[in-house]
Amino acid sequence: MFEFVADRYGAAVADLVDDQRLCALGPGQPQLAFRQPLARLTPQRLVEPRPLIDPPSALGCISALWLWHDFLDESHQISQQLDDASGRYWHAIMHRREPDFANSKYWFHRVGEHPVFAPLRAAASELARAGPTDAQSAYLVGQTSWDPLRFVDLCASAVRHSAPNERLCRRIARVEWQLHFDDCFRRAVGGSGAEPA
Repeated sequence: MFEFVADRYGAAVADLVDDQRLCALGPGQPQLAFRQPLARLTPQRLVEPRPLIDPPSALGCISALWLWHDFLDESHQISQQLDDASGRYWHAIMHRREPDFANSKYWFHRVGEHPVFAPLRAAASELARAGPTDAQSAYLVGQTSWDPLRFVDLCASAVRHSAPNERLCRRIARVEWQLHFDDCFRRAVGGSGAEPA
């Protein structure tokens, strides 16, 4: 399974991301101590000391960092300006957490196929095998492709009914965030990703 280590992305990310944090499935409570560091973050600062190759992808990472700290409005302001699959993906995640599940599905429809779907399917299957699962989440074990719309439904059920799979959904959502952040970061720096500079 993909291993996310914030230090590999540089000082800016290491200062902002606790690798083990499990964000809420819903909106959560903004972590106010991070507001100023996030507000000062620019695409160039995000990737230092690497060169910035793709500024929109770096903005996607910044949207993700606002989302990580439960600042949904700030994340939304950035992601809705990014007219590519990765921006739409952050937009969809934000609406899933809002929670506005129908709007989340709309944005996932606009994402189409995404490079993180295959590793996310594998990670979700592994996490589901480790349990616990219920009748609604058992599909994760044997899925052959990632269905973001079905995951929206699973999260909706967990939020609305305090389902036993709530922690599993949060763990999958963390891996989803990590995989998508990694993909955006790699694009931002021209493919070198999380390797040391």
